[in-house]
Amino acid sequence: MAVEVSQPVRPAGAAPAPQRRRFDVPIRPRSFQRDDLIILVLSAVAALALVALIYGGLTIQSGIPGLIIWWYLAFLAINYVVVRRVQGRLLALDRTMTVFIASLALAMLIPLLLIIGVVVYQGFRVISPHFFVNTVDECGPLDPASCGGIGHAIVGTLEQVALAVVMAVPLALLCAVFLNEIGGPLKRPVRIFVDAMSGVPSIVAGLFIYAVWVVQLNRGFSGFAASLALAILMLPTVTRTSEEVLRLVPDGLREGSLALGGSEWRTTWSVVLPTARSGIITASILGVARAVGETAPLILLAFGNSSMNANPFAGAQEGLPHFIYEYIRFNPGTPPYERAWGAALVLIALVLGLFTLARVIGARTSVEARQRREAKRAARTRTRAAATGGATS
Repeated sequence: MAVEVSQPVRPAGAAPAPQRRRFDVPIRPRSFQRDDLIILVLSAVAALALVALIYGGLTIQSGIPGLIIWWYLAFLAINYVVVRRVQGRLLALDRTMTVFIASLALAMLIPLLLIIGVVVYQGFRVISPHFFVNTVDECGPLDPASCGGIGHAIVGTLEQVALAVVMAVPLALLCAVFLNEIGGPLKRPVRIFVDAMSGVPSIVAGLFIYAVWVVQLNRGFSGFAASLALAILMLPTVTRTSEEVLRLVPDGLREGSLALGGSEWRTTWSVVLPTARSGIITASILGVARAVGETAPLILLAFGNSSMNANPFAGAQEGLPHFIYEYIRFNPGTPPYERAWGAALVLIALVLGLFTLARVIGARTSVEARQRREAKRAARTRTRAAATGGATS
């Protein structure tokens, strides 16, 4: 027997029930399909046509910057309206914010690319094999740019930065461990002091080392004196970054080590620091990036040298930032001016190489640590299985 199901009767004059929008295929907010690209392109073209008509034909204003600004605002508005009409309000807001953030990132990237492009264009003309090994002690202002090189400046920069890393990184790491793992009544004053050091200008650090090392102790100019100032500049950067990295270590690892009977220092040394190894390497590289391009400490302390001085503890020593500062003051188009651009290109390449090397080392150590953990876990599993099998037999 068939059963009839009565449909609910809607009162006369009542508004019809809203129809829910159904999607045949679910759309993820972070997905980007071909239709989204078409909407972006057509929105940009429509915004350009609209702004060109209003901005150029109906107003008395003119100028490329204003046209770009109004086109961008119209592009965002049109894109939001079209996406909302096609995909709904939620995805429209998500797409608009994504386009806005991506365009800001591109706007931040363009000046960086322009700077690198100008340095590469200006400096690549003087780059040659002997430019990396020779010095300028026998070259005058009228000699061609192919005369001499920056080998002495490269050696000085590497030695000064290496000494600064040796002095600053261990001290900064100990300070970060104290702030994050130990604490106590001195935690707040130490953090305030580290934050205050973050804003110290490089010239102040150079003057402090000059007054103490060069004047009071009468040690003279040297690369080691410059490395002392660079270490002061690196210290707060490495400390704060390392502290943030140590905070990311899960508390369960610390609790597990302490529950197994490990002491606090053993937990920090064997559990916390190995877990945060890649982040600590990144913090060290940030400190190097903070110090490698500083010029004021080198002017006051290293003092510069046109010949090779591989001993950073005795005598004035050259560095790439000081070399660029000295030679960029010549008239444009002269050989010393071109050597300064070549040194700037080498400095950028050196920093990029250090970053790449550090990231490779950090990734390799992370992979090796993961493999060791997996091997230990597999060994424990086999041992537990063998013990269980022996007990069963």
